[in-house]
Amino acid sequence: MAPSFRSPVVTIIAAAVVATAIVFGAGAAQADTAPPSASTPKTVSADALPTAQINGVVWTQVIVGNTVYVGGEFTRARPAGASAGTSEVTRNNLMAYNLSTGVMTAFNPSLNGAVRAITASPDGLRIYVGGAFTKVGAVARSRLAAFATDTGALLSDWKPTANGTVRALGASGSTVFAGGSFTSANSQSRQRIASFIGSTGTLGAWKGKIPDGAVQALTVSPSGDRVVIGGSFTSYNGATTPGYGMAATNSTSGAGMTWNIGKLIKNAGPNGAILSLTSDADGVYGTGYDFGSGAMFEGTFRASWTNGNTVWIEDCHGDTYSAVPVGDVVYTTAHAHFCGNIGGFKETVPRSYHRTLTFTKVATGTITRNVTGGSYFNFAGKPRPTLLAFYPDINTGTFTGQGQGPWNVAANSQYLLYGGEFTIVNNKRQQGLVRFAVSSIAPDKEGPKATGASFKPTLTTPSAGTVTVRWTSNYDRDNELLRYEVLRNGVVVHTQTGLSVDWSRPAISWTDTGRTPGTTYSYQIRVSDPFGNTVTGDAATKRALGVTTLKETPGVTVPTEPNLAPDVNLLPAPEVAPDANVAPAPEVAPDANVVPAPEVVPDANVVPAPEIVPDLDVVPVPEVVPDVNVEPAPKAGRE
Repeated sequence: MAPSFRSPVVTIIAAAVVATAIVFGAGAAQADTAPPSASTPKTVSADALPTAQINGVVWTQVIVGNTVYVGGEFTRARPAGASAGTSEVTRNNLMAYNLSTGVMTAFNPSLNGAVRAITASPDGLRIYVGGAFTKVGAVARSRLAAFATDTGALLSDWKPTANGTVRALGASGSTVFAGGSFTSANSQSRQRIASFIGSTGTLGAWKGKIPDGAVQALTVSPSGDRVVIGGSFTSYNGATTPGYGMAATNSTSGAGMTWNIGKLIKNAGPNGAILSLTSDADGVYGTGYDFGSGAMFEGTFRASWTNGNTVWIEDCHGDTYSAVPVGDVVYTTAHAHFCGNIGGFKETVPRSYHRTLTFTKVATGTITRNVTGGSYFNFAGKPRPTLLAFYPDINTGTFTGQGQGPWNVAANSQYLLYGGEFTIVNNKRQQGLVRFAVSSIAPDKEGPKATGASFKPTLTTPSAGTVTVRWTSNYDRDNELLRYEVLRNGVVVHTQTGLSVDWSRPAISWTDTGRTPGTTYSYQIRVSDPFGNTVTGDAATKRALGVTTLKETPGVTVPTEPNLAPDVNLLPAPEVAPDANVAPAPEVAPDANVVPAPEVVPDANVVPAPEIVPDLDVVPVPEVVPDVNVEPAPKAGRE
């Protein structure tokens, strides 16, 4: 049984459909809008662009030209910035908006059930929609429908049927491929996969034996010769290796084909599935979830079109719902809570999540052994990509009751789109849909995030005339290389750079020398990203110390023994110039127990002689023995 800390997925999502100084740090250089290395791929900017909103959940998106078609479960839509319940218009489960502006279009077909998949025809003239609906407006459509992209009209010449929910769609040439939980199509037996002629809806020959589960995802090869399917099914045409959760099929007959990654990654049954499959000319990208026995993968993989060989696996922990390749990066959406075995963030207590992850398209290293315990599969030694620095903050929603945020990601060369049930993006209200863009067309205003008291240095004085300034690295949602300036009394006195991301913020320090002893100094840290977005933290103050001197003269201590041996652990005091602040040693008063010498009075009767002879009648002066109970006056010492 799976550990209790993994998050369940009750409702399985549809596959995403895509339109074709001192440097401290977070490990290897990571991508962002201005990466520190020219060899590191760029990501889009983390600026959340204004986008139309919905009141439920988005399961699927597709870009056709400058229009984004959105499917899911919702009844209302509203403009960007509008609060829930205001400025709303009716949009039942299918809508569209302008890719460049985020403004909703007039497209309003009104479907009476959930939309789980959308794909476009190769020529872009129509979109095909699948789901759980049975009507479009007042017109009957049994879980499949097509619309003209120029007018938005429902196409009357395409009306195939399916007896269960359609969860995945793909198109190639003149054929539309569908997957789901149905068992018949156009009233003929079809176990969870079927194909149709794109212009007429006539049932095609593509089929396979899938006795259980559902097909949640599919993608078609660039040449159109094969279709890869994924889901919760436990066999395909009687085979399980591959065939357990994934299979590659001949696009004409449905016959099984070699798919080697399906021998490694096995997600199926009631506790797991392959949730999404997308592709480009470089390969297939799949994601999965694992919630117990019968499943073992929660991350993203890339496989080659040639026999499905493994290119890389990212073994982050936390279900992954959707992925999309764009240029030399791969964007995903998940609720990842650990990527430590691929050089990323560690598990935290309490647990924290990253719902948008980005990776290099190429393999850059190998997975290390899992160290988080539980029943996670050990992918150690398998090739992995590098986690890149793109971390917009997207919250979880409540619509599905599953505690998730984004469920789907789609993109083209300029825009990255997330859809789901979230309600806030980068601390601003934005429900269900959001756009991001490449730096050249984005505001590039996402700057360092830590401010005020949370970005205040700590100060120490390690020696006379010096102040050491320490601070925790700041972080930026889309730039890991930041520039720091140390301000002393408002003036920049030091500059350096550092690498950081939200989950890795190393400590930085610098020592200011030559300060005047006794003077108090104020220090602040100013940080900026490559686009000039700047934050200055709160100030801290410190008094620079000088040479210390003894403040008081020790009191006289009378020893209890007449003779004390010197302490060999004490070093002789160095000679020190008298300190004007130290009072002079007091004069030692005579001890009353010591008899003073009598004053000798010359005898007037004694005539001096050339040689003085002692007079026996004169008492000699006694020799004064020092009193050992009197301690000598102390010497002035150092403060």
